[in-house]
Amino acid sequence: MTSAVPLPDTSALAPRLDLVEDLHGHRVADPYRWLEDGADPRTTAWTQAQDAYSTAVLGGLPTREAFAARLGELVRSGVVGTPAWRAGRAFSLRRDPGQEHAVLRVREADGSQRVLVDPMQLDPAGTTTLDAWSPSWEGTRLAYQVSVGGDEESALYVLDVATGELLEGPVDRCRYSPVAWLPGGAELFYVRRLAPDQVPAGDEQFHRRVWRHRVGSDPATDVLVHGEGLDPTNYYGVRVSADGRWLVVSASAGTAPRDDVWLADLQGDGELRPLQVGVDAQTSAWVARDGRLWLFSDRDAPRGRLAVADPADPATWEPPAWTPVIGEQESGVLSDVALVDGVDGDLRVLAVHAVDATDRLSLWAADGSGRLADVAVPPGSISGVSTPPEGGTSAWVGYTDHATPPSVLRWDAADPTALVDWERAPVAGAVPDVVVTETHATSPDGTQVHLFVVAAAAAPDRPRPTVLYGYGGFNVSLTPGYSAQTLAWVAAGGVWAVANLRGGSEHGEEWHRAGMRERKQNVFDDFAAAGEHLVAQGWTTPGQLGVFGGSNGGLLVGTTTTQRPDLAAAVVCSAPLLDMVRYELFGLGRTWNDEYGTAADPEELGWLLGYSPYHHVVEGTAYPAVLFTTFESDTRVDPLHARKLAAALQHATSSGAPVVLRREVAVGHGARAVSRTVGLAADQLAFLAEHTGLVAG
Repeated sequence: MTSAVPLPDTSALAPRLDLVEDLHGHRVADPYRWLEDGADPRTTAWTQAQDAYSTAVLGGLPTREAFAARLGELVRSGVVGTPAWRAGRAFSLRRDPGQEHAVLRVREADGSQRVLVDPMQLDPAGTTTLDAWSPSWEGTRLAYQVSVGGDEESALYVLDVATGELLEGPVDRCRYSPVAWLPGGAELFYVRRLAPDQVPAGDEQFHRRVWRHRVGSDPATDVLVHGEGLDPTNYYGVRVSADGRWLVVSASAGTAPRDDVWLADLQGDGELRPLQVGVDAQTSAWVARDGRLWLFSDRDAPRGRLAVADPADPATWEPPAWTPVIGEQESGVLSDVALVDGVDGDLRVLAVHAVDATDRLSLWAADGSGRLADVAVPPGSISGVSTPPEGGTSAWVGYTDHATPPSVLRWDAADPTALVDWERAPVAGAVPDVVVTETHATSPDGTQVHLFVVAAAAAPDRPRPTVLYGYGGFNVSLTPGYSAQTLAWVAAGGVWAVANLRGGSEHGEEWHRAGMRERKQNVFDDFAAAGEHLVAQGWTTPGQLGVFGGSNGGLLVGTTTTQRPDLAAAVVCSAPLLDMVRYELFGLGRTWNDEYGTAADPEELGWLLGYSPYHHVVEGTAYPAVLFTTFESDTRVDPLHARKLAAALQHATSSGAPVVLRREVAVGHGARAVSRTVGLAADQLAFLAEHTGLVAG
């Protein structure tokens, strides 16, 4: 099907520059370079014409209102977060139906609850988001971070939990800043970027440092702890033991799947000593209440393992001297652990392993003697396991699946194989009945690619309009989760499939690395194989298939559009990376070159040019209908990517199917108000329905 709204006339098409550069011997055309500058009057005029076109196309879609109504109920289902326990107080997020944003609340030991941070109270317009929060060890103070308009430029605040009094803030330049409290709540460690006048032009988003800060003091007097002279793209982690003795600092260059780790004895000389430096592996380290140094690592164990060492004895810090607690499993990928007490007082470990992207929970002895029990968990995802720092026989488990909004279950050592409800998220409307079928596609090199197929029945009765969703990068695992878009699509008679592609973490670090850098083509091959599998199994046909992805998943579906224009009838490409030759020059692109490669290197430029969607548009090709959705405050992926590929496809396509650019202002790459989520999702689903033949009832 094609839209009744015609393509933009010739005057609305973007002028093409005769710009060809020689890059390491490659002749690289860039006819829409001028669209990179959002402030250029030519770009402004072109985007205004695109706005008018997208309004006409999307506003005329017959299923939009039906989807908006259904999404209005399903998106407004509540959310309950896993609690962080501090001295008998439980801090957690909750969003009820009708709320635009989740609020941060505290539950006292007597069961009473109070709201501590409500983004809508801070900003009734709904453009302020709560980015992160961390209570002090005693639960008397709370550090939290908020940003405005989708820019994710977190400002740090500190409040008194008992009175709600603001003690600190705003402290700016705290984007992606962890907070680690010292006992007493007077001081904390945190991460803050250097001021813009202290870094080279264009580097304002980089050059982070770890600082020690006294609450209420001028941040200019903070003590520099770490980061000077290291990679300017480093992200840092900080952790302090509950007794205040041990500080752990970690660093990773951008999103590289490796980190350096240092440990300091704050009651000794305070010097940060290397625990792991220059090693191609990821290790998370902390000193727990038993006084041991715990090590969660994929070092020599791509599917993850857990071990312990002595924080006071550097001779035990190297892997040959580690004491194993949970070894690498043959099939499951270790994703989370929490320490609990058994009824006999012995220390135990609750461990989360993922098998084919579905989480399992099990109980292990902390002395390394092995698995003690499997905990019964419905097929789904565990978002986290929390326990009080001082210990106890209970743990709180975040849980969701395709039909269950994020909720919290409770585990207790008295019944170690069971979970019981702690707090269920409220549901605004009826959640449709769905059946989840797991199946595997075969990629061209023989690799088996797991899919979740969400539908009204366990087997296809006939080919139906189907959406295939994927991501395939940055070690991200697509596990079962509540999705209003999925449920609304299935309720309207469609099928929704999620593919667990290489590049993710579904099968550990080797699976991730099989889909990055020079092996990125594996991801696109896996996705195409998943689409072909859905057709072969009778779920859909090419004319009824739509593909959907955002961010790195936008790159996925953008590449699918140019490599396999025959695979699907419709594409939704959200906040995408698309010009892989110049992606490092904008937003946070520099931090991703370990995932993709860099155009500054001749060999790696060849990898990027091998699939870069913008550079593979062929004039006269019958491209599917494409909807680009972008967010003008996106400081991660610049909207220029979608502008350039939209212009190229509008010029080149011979199919007559629309290529639409939907822009949104005052929102960014991450969190947004519920009402804006509904509007975006309704446009995306209605577009997919129009071009796959789904009629929403």
